[in-house]
Amino acid sequence: MHQDLKARKISARELIGASLDAVAARDAKIGAFLSVRKAVALQVAADLDVALANGQELELLTGLPYALKDNILLKGEPCTAASRILEPYVATYNATVVRRLKAAGAICIGKTNLDEFAMGSSTEHSAYKATRNPIDPTRVPGGSSGGSAAAVAADLVPFALGSDTGGSIRQPASFCGVVGFKPSYGAVSRFGLMAMASSFDQIGALAHSVEDVAIVLKAMAGKDPFDATSHDSGDLYNPADYTEEARLKQLVNLRIGVPREFLPNSLSPAMRLIIDQAAADLALKGAAVEAVSLPLTPYALPVYYVTMPAEASSNLARYDGIRYQLSKPGATLQDVYLKTRAAFGEEVQRRILFGTFALSSGYYDAYYGKAKAVQAAMTQDYLAMFEKVDILVTPTCPTPAFKFGEYSEDPVEMYLSDIFTVTANLVGAPAISIPGGLVDGLPAGLQIMGKPGDDAKILRIAAAFELILGGV
Repeated sequence: MHQDLKARKISARELIGASLDAVAARDAKIGAFLSVRKAVALQVAADLDVALANGQELELLTGLPYALKDNILLKGEPCTAASRILEPYVATYNATVVRRLKAAGAICIGKTNLDEFAMGSSTEHSAYKATRNPIDPTRVPGGSSGGSAAAVAADLVPFALGSDTGGSIRQPASFCGVVGFKPSYGAVSRFGLMAMASSFDQIGALAHSVEDVAIVLKAMAGKDPFDATSHDSGDLYNPADYTEEARLKQLVNLRIGVPREFLPNSLSPAMRLIIDQAAADLALKGAAVEAVSLPLTPYALPVYYVTMPAEASSNLARYDGIRYQLSKPGATLQDVYLKTRAAFGEEVQRRILFGTFALSSGYYDAYYGKAKAVQAAMTQDYLAMFEKVDILVTPTCPTPAFKFGEYSEDPVEMYLSDIFTVTANLVGAPAISIPGGLVDGLPAGLQIMGKPGDDAKILRIAAAFELILGGV
């Protein structure tokens, strides 16, 4: 797209128009978007064409359309977090990532669907509609960034932003057959992201290739005075790293660890074959692949599902019928709270109850305190592993995309779809899902995890994997 704009084969307005036309023609069957800003996007593109004609520099993202998960603020546009409790909230400022992408010339065409307040693994928990997987519309696109993953997989936009608290970018990327990257904690500002679990949340990107993701990350990453947890993440993209020669060089003497705990006996032979085949292909290119052990891994999911709801229950206390949009009248203040917060969906209420219980008097030490202690021990084990290997490789998910309603009656089964992804959030590490192959004709992702702060390194290595495994 950049090359076509540069060669004047297409104008920015035509490019944005083509993306909007694709949404109009195909999204009714997919349901990726909650709102589309057609008039604004076309006007921004028209103004950009004038500026380019007058000599404005054409950067890599200039004029390119993208989609934004609807828990990230875009000034002047509704931001619902796919919840009725925020109707009809309109953002009064831009998230830092939006502001930085705007400075790079990218144009947001609309907001994408998600599980309510990013709580879910299927985008079935949206208060507005379900999003369908473009590969097989009888199946879910994953979650909670299912709308963003589906928008990319259906070629409605070249890239989209999502948020990842326990796998919410990587899991839908795996289900939809695209690339999804969760940066190290703090590499990308969270300012303007509706908080779910503040110590885990990260904004990241989904696209068709690792290089595209790297280009987007470079534009929006880095220290932000509005987010005290943010830090300088270095240069995340250098085009010289994405030549075939440079990619292959990444694999020479690369030490790859495959944690035994991520390959349980319950994993299907087809999913296990994805890992085995990748290991064999990479070894032929000079990488050393070895089985390693992270013995605390089995505790990752229970630790996550104690600490995350605890933070969520605290963060969502602000939606009380007093400060934000929805407010149900009542005879007392407690009535207002109860009636208003009944607008939360079932999954959000469930997690608020989990979290409030874990933080309650008499249970705090037994649940939340113990979970935080195990999380600290897991982090130490994880960091120590990188004395032995350069990266860890696992399946992204235990299964390919499941059918609608398959796990609706058993939330624990739904939570288990995050079993391979939550570790990276617990330790604040960068992790990426790239297409690894097909299982029963459906996409299955391969996850690459690294040491916190090694975002650029993980992106370069993922690009090498992509080349060897038959991607871009």
